[in-house]
Amino acid sequence: MAETVIKVEHLDKMYKLYDHKRHRIIDALGLSKKKLYREHYALRDVSLNVDKGETVGIIGTNGSGKSTILKIITGVLSPTDGNVEINGRISALLELGAGFNMEFTGLENIYLNGTMIGFSKAEIDERLQDILDFADIGEFIDQKVKTYSSGMFVRLAFAVAINIDPEILIVDEALSVGDVFFQNKCYHKFEEFKANGKTIIFVSHDLSSINKYCDRVVLLDKGVKLAEGTPKDMIDMYKKVLVHQIDSDRSDLLDSGNVTGTAGKNGGLWKDKMVLSPSADVYGSGLADIVDFCCIDNSGIITNTIIKGDTFTVKVRVAFHATVNEPIVALSFKNRYGVEITGTNTMFEKLSTGTEQDGDELIVTFTQEMTLQGGEYLISLGCTGYREGEFTVYSRMYDVFNITVVSSHDTVGYYDCGSEVVIEKKEKNGREK
Repeated sequence: MAETVIKVEHLDKMYKLYDHKRHRIIDALGLSKKKLYREHYALRDVSLNVDKGETVGIIGTNGSGKSTILKIITGVLSPTDGNVEINGRISALLELGAGFNMEFTGLENIYLNGTMIGFSKAEIDERLQDILDFADIGEFIDQKVKTYSSGMFVRLAFAVAINIDPEILIVDEALSVGDVFFQNKCYHKFEEFKANGKTIIFVSHDLSSINKYCDRVVLLDKGVKLAEGTPKDMIDMYKKVLVHQIDSDRSDLLDSGNVTGTAGKNGGLWKDKMVLSPSADVYGSGLADIVDFCCIDNSGIITNTIIKGDTFTVKVRVAFHATVNEPIVALSFKNRYGVEITGTNTMFEKLSTGTEQDGDELIVTFTQEMTLQGGEYLISLGCTGYREGEFTVYSRMYDVFNITVVSSHDTVGYYDCGSEVVIEKKEKNGREK
């Protein structure tokens, strides 16, 4: 029978919101019989068990209560109601360096943090070299932390938290600190913890990491626990939360968001079910407009999140306001740094779009397998063509929405080349092993 090391029962966390500072003072002094505040629940009736050796992920939108529940589990916050039981020593990577004294040196802060967690000086001495090697900040370890660059600060904070050798590790959006080499070191350490049977609670917006590392995932929304289950099932449900297709007061799925005709199941535009960029660059001649678009996963759901290896579709609807001959409809992908990675259009695909008249509409669907590595990508759409011999941009939308690729297996570069790798071994005498 599995041993439960974290037990959370009917947890509530309520904050009092005051319209005026004086109301807070009056309420604190008990000078008014009227309620001078509004109640805001960061968590409401959340229950959760974590067994020894499990890696449990917690996902949800900003403001869903992810960080709040971790702070209550680690004792940083007190719950308004409910109960939390912990069986094991915890090391937490919440706000990196939150327990550091800026006037102390890096070395002094190592001992300060170790003591706060409950280690003796001898126990910290035993782990000191591992911490120094992991942080790799050289002679700066003897300088005051206030003189550190942000990179050195997070390296030391992570090194202290990860090398304390806890029984339970709490991680809140902290595996992507520092440069790419340090990030790689952090992930290796994380994998080492998991391989050694440590208990881990992992909060992240990086769905690829959630999918790769977690045995079970809990989905929160607006302080309410919607569901828990396998990483794939919870990520699929989270995709619906992102586009408001799940009611946070209910755990059952509402409108599936399947695409039919020119609108979703309940009417409206496809793009209304997408998370769009607030700073997209939109322009054109006005002879045509891209009036609707969406990304659709292999279940037919409009979403910004695609699983690597799945087939998906980007759908574009163009309305014409004049006669346009052979318009070219285009789709392109950029990485988060703005580098264009790939794309195609109806001309490259040798598809004729014919002649469109004022009032006509054209719907183009781009369907392909997702072979990009896990990460964030920006999508641009366009409708162009040649008018009286001149190249003309009828309608263009740069970086209009993003696609998050969720992957449990990444390789080098932007694309997975899909290699099938076979290993053959031979003994010294030439015989196959």
